[in-house]
Amino acid sequence: MLDIWRRAVQATHHFLRPGDFEEIERIVAESYLPNAAFWLAVDPSSRSIGFMGLTGSHIDSLFIDPAGRGAGVGRLMVEHAGRLASASALSVDVNEQNEQAVGFYRHLGFEVTGRSEVDDAGRPYPILHMAQAS
Repeated sequence: MLDIWRRAVQATHHFLRPGDFEEIERIVAESYLPNAAFWLAVDPSSRSIGFMGLTGSHIDSLFIDPAGRGAGVGRLMVEHAGRLASASALSVDVNEQNEQAVGFYRHLGFEVTGRSEVDDAGRPYPILHMAQAS
């Protein structure tokens, strides 16, 4: 999962300042991945190609290996999250500078409901709070 995270972030987070990628990677490897529950997407050969973390109706993380992007895996995972959340509209927080992710969620019917100037660690990466439109 860390390899998928690493490749996905390297492909989409060109805005990260030097050193921030390494710091975030350490947090993901040491704190997030070992302690959270995930849904895995696998290809026909049973190779992991993506993962999603979900808390209630909030998508905590969604990372697809760049080699598998554009094949509908992310959409299928969001649809799965919607079935799990049932009556609640899904929400997600996205780096504003990650235009591909923002466009992906907009395409799936999410709208911006708020904005934070910094990420959850206080770094200067604005976060868009998004939710599915009713």
